[in-house]
Amino acid sequence: MTEYKKDLGLKESTAIVISRIIGSGIFRTPAPIMALVGCTSLFGLVWVIGGIITIFGAVIYAELTAMLPKSGGPYVFLKEAYGPYIAFIRGWAMFFVSETASIVAVALVFTEYLNAIWEIASGTPFNLLVTFTIALITIWLLTSINLFGVNLSGKLQVLFGVTKIAAVGAIIGITLTSFSTGNSQNFVNPLWPKTFDWHTILAVGAALRYSFFAFSGWEGATYMAEEVKHPEKTLPLSLFFGISGVMLLYLGANMGYLFQLDVNAIIKEKWVATAAMKVVLGATGGILISIAVAINAFGNISTQILCKSRTWHAMARDGLFFEKFRELHPRFNTPNNALVGQGIWATVLLVFAVLSTYYQSGMAGTNTYEIIIDFFSATSTIFNLLTFGAIYVLRKKWPDKDRPYRALFYPWSMIIVLLLYSAFLIITLITAFVPSLAGIVLTASGTLYYLKKVKS
Repeated sequence: MTEYKKDLGLKESTAIVISRIIGSGIFRTPAPIMALVGCTSLFGLVWVIGGIITIFGAVIYAELTAMLPKSGGPYVFLKEAYGPYIAFIRGWAMFFVSETASIVAVALVFTEYLNAIWEIASGTPFNLLVTFTIALITIWLLTSINLFGVNLSGKLQVLFGVTKIAAVGAIIGITLTSFSTGNSQNFVNPLWPKTFDWHTILAVGAALRYSFFAFSGWEGATYMAEEVKHPEKTLPLSLFFGISGVMLLYLGANMGYLFQLDVNAIIKEKWVATAAMKVVLGATGGILISIAVAINAFGNISTQILCKSRTWHAMARDGLFFEKFRELHPRFNTPNNALVGQGIWATVLLVFAVLSTYYQSGMAGTNTYEIIIDFFSATSTIFNLLTFGAIYVLRKKWPDKDRPYRALFYPWSMIIVLLLYSAFLIITLITAFVPSLAGIVLTASGTLYYLKKVKS
């Protein structure tokens, strides 16, 4: 069986967008962002740039998705715009570098917030082995759940989407209204960097890695276009509704963090949401919000596992990936082989990140999350540039093709996105050269498979 069931409406699709975006980023990335920029003005700028690129990127994706409502997301757009090799190598990179690594990153954040709960309650943090074990169990538990059909998974996304909104809303409401503990001077102290030079620009660019990751995932619903009712209308609306809502929540949450924590406190606290709520409500508040964040991250992992497996299936269906991945389960209509393969490689990347952390910092090391993001940022950016450029290629290739939705502000929306992403790529290669190179080399290795197994 190779055909999907159309079980997802606007509500489910929007929930998937929200669940894909709100995962670990807003709860985990403020610390490394502030550590890099060191002042409130640049901290805010990093989040604004991330939001602007998200908006313009969604505008482009909306047109591509409405024109090509097929499962697989960017893979489909690249295949039609540039041909099978580019589509294949993007899919290869998604599987072996970026998308599966993103699952690992959020699994680590889920584990970190469980750690926060445990540390508040017992005074003793997890060591690296415990972190690895919990993250591994989480990945495979959610992989198993997603084996039993998109209908069940779609309902879970609605539940997790509501939970995410409630959790972030609680952070905003509590932190911004707790005037007895808050300090408005935190918004302006320090407001500007001590010096503004080339190093400052590099710091902002490096910080954008974490902002982009916090906003990533908005394209998640496009991976499942063939399972969406009326995708030409539903998918653009779900992108706009989902992204707009999330951006408002992000702005509010960061204001809440800054109101309760000064710049130095944000830099020191990787679990920034927990730290802010502890200031307001004490240990109980820290535990409660850590539970909520952990639930959010758990839902995000589930959404990623659900969506991304469709890309591997779409590639295999086109003869561009592992043959076994093209099969759907005869009862549940789910790409179970792709799901299991995804879980296996996520395990490999988790082992890699944990070992890297161990050799750098020992059993108490806590920078596993940053290692994963640095690993895939450059590779993801390269293919994002190609995907955004696909709108120009396809308008030239198919000028008369039906486009139920046309990108707003085109071509300026495309130009802005391409310029900003190009600048970000250059800075990423400068500030994270070794992990970026590892991701690029692993991506390039797919050429060998393509020449041997696909093209032949």
